[in-house]
Amino acid sequence: MNSIMRWMLVFVMVVVAAPAFSMEAVQIFRCEQEDEATEADLRAFGKEWLKAARQMKGGEQLELYLYFPIAVNAPGAIDFLFAVHAPSVEQWGAFWDGYSGSPAAKADGGLEGKAVCPASALWEVQKVDPNP
Repeated sequence: MNSIMRWMLVFVMVVVAAPAFSMEAVQIFRCEQEDEATEADLRAFGKEWLKAARQMKGGEQLELYLYFPIAVNAPGAIDFLFAVHAPSVEQWGAFWDGYSGSPAAKADGGLEGKAVCPASALWEVQKVDPNP
């Protein structure tokens, strides 16, 4: 009987934990653009970085978005956001675990002279459905 209760507890834990790992994850870097760099330079860097990142374990399905502000009314505004979308926290973790010395880490050097991205945060994405 005790064994059955343990397996039921394991099953419940797996069911409860699975949704946490299946949610989309987004790492957003707050970046400052160098004076000489253009948006085209940053897009070119992003393309090369994403190409390298997709070669890595966990990076196969990554997507990259660059967000440039159109209008800003905030102190300490930033120049752009570098947002890396992963289909799940699990895939992001696999990608991030292998980042040091990876093709994507080596591609980071291409950002030199174009921008600096001193701060970032990992975000959970929750889509809002307007239908009840």
